[in-house]
Amino acid sequence: MTIPNLLLGLIIAILTATIYHFIRGGNGWRLLLCVGLSVAGFFLVAWLGGLIGWGLYHIGAIDAGLGVVGSALFLIFGDWLIRS
Repeated sequence: MTIPNLLLGLIIAILTATIYHFIRGGNGWRLLLCVGLSVAGFFLVAWLGGLIGWGLYHIGAIDAGLGVVGSALFLIFGDWLIRS
């Protein structure tokens, strides 16, 4: 994976985290948690999708569709763990 692909993945994951944080609200620490969870979910699910052979929406070498789904799942699960 090249550096431009990594940067594109980071931008998409951080954008997903900021949108989620805007909807759910919270302070700066929660935003950092959202960014961390989103980046981890994006790259983990995109990597797993590549191993299995699944794809949703490819942009270059990055599967942005599965990455956003992974980000959303990690964000929802992390938010559920924090608020419960």
